[in-house]
Amino acid sequence: MSELSDIAKQALMQPQEAMLEVKSRKNSLHIGIPKETSFQENRIALTPLSVALLVNNGHQVVLEAGAGDGANFSDKDYSEQGAQIIYDKKEIFKSDIIIKIGPPTQEEINLMKPGQVLFSTLQMASLKAESLEAMMKKKITALSYEYLRDEGGILSVIRSMSEIVGATSILIAAEYLSNVFDGKGLMLGGITGVPPTEIVILGAGTVGEYAARTAIALGAEVKVFDSSLYKLRRLQNNIGSKVFTSVIQPIVLNKAITTCDVVIGAIRSTNGRSPCLIAEETVSKMKPNSVIIDVSIDQGGCFETSKITNHTHPVFRKYDVIHYCVPNIASRVARTATYALTNIFTPILVDIGEKGGIKNVIWERPGVRNAIYLYQGHLTNKHLAERFNIPPKDLELLIVSNR
Repeated sequence: MSELSDIAKQALMQPQEAMLEVKSRKNSLHIGIPKETSFQENRIALTPLSVALLVNNGHQVVLEAGAGDGANFSDKDYSEQGAQIIYDKKEIFKSDIIIKIGPPTQEEINLMKPGQVLFSTLQMASLKAESLEAMMKKKITALSYEYLRDEGGILSVIRSMSEIVGATSILIAAEYLSNVFDGKGLMLGGITGVPPTEIVILGAGTVGEYAARTAIALGAEVKVFDSSLYKLRRLQNNIGSKVFTSVIQPIVLNKAITTCDVVIGAIRSTNGRSPCLIAEETVSKMKPNSVIIDVSIDQGGCFETSKITNHTHPVFRKYDVIHYCVPNIASRVARTATYALTNIFTPILVDIGEKGGIKNVIWERPGVRNAIYLYQGHLTNKHLAERFNIPPKDLELLIVSNR
């Protein structure tokens, strides 16, 4: 099997003849955008201007009525750019390509047609075996945003959303420090003669970096903690200004937590739960009306006192400390997030049309190939295969054998 896989990889590295053949096979795509059903999901995959670009390239885009409302794009905005507004969800799922944000529900999978292409998040932790098996039976080709990489090998969707979440977390903190939300009555940052607010950031990844950038720009005093010296050094270099950085040492960290005004929890785990770094005892010693923004709550949270909240009821108080623990912060700024997403997805869709189908795009673009977890009903993601005890198929071998 490994020898066959090596042959497939060699073939993928030599696509010149295939590319010449593909250019003459431009085809028209039928793209469907259903309305999101995930709780408080306000984003949409494509903006009206992206729809206009696709329509001008000869593609057909159908949109379920109200799909863009959460991001403040009206049906009229889309119809003026050439989209067809559909009121029956069943009609949307007759499209060749379905592009959405949240993972498909069982109801949506039932509406999908055999051989369809799906663009969506995967959310592996909540994926059910029956949903995966239903898509496999329908020979679906599915792409997961979590694994999508750009030309530089960066996880493009994860990176974009992390940048948004990092910056937005500081703006949320600024709101809850104000009197309007019964906070301390502090302006985040400071002015001449007034000491700046103190912000502690747990995690030096993309979220931590953009939280630090935003906080520094507003004039706050920032301290960043991470277990990785490499990440701390990278953050320091990327920001381009001196920031207090420290590896995670309990005594130093707990002292910083109990004296600061805001703590941002942005520690991520590659697998499973994020590490719970801050004990309830430490939270109980924080200053009254301090603010905790637990960005890692979707992985269990960094604080022992954290529990999931939502956009309708985003905060609770414990030990007189304000806790903000909403998992989907990007949906709070859904229009900005939609612009970021459409910049990633639209070129891929245009490519699929130009190159005669998704198979040819997978053939030529390793970043897209990395995001495929189902190919014509075959499970190709090793992590999913291990979780559900299903033998995975080699995607590269499947592509070569189907050419």
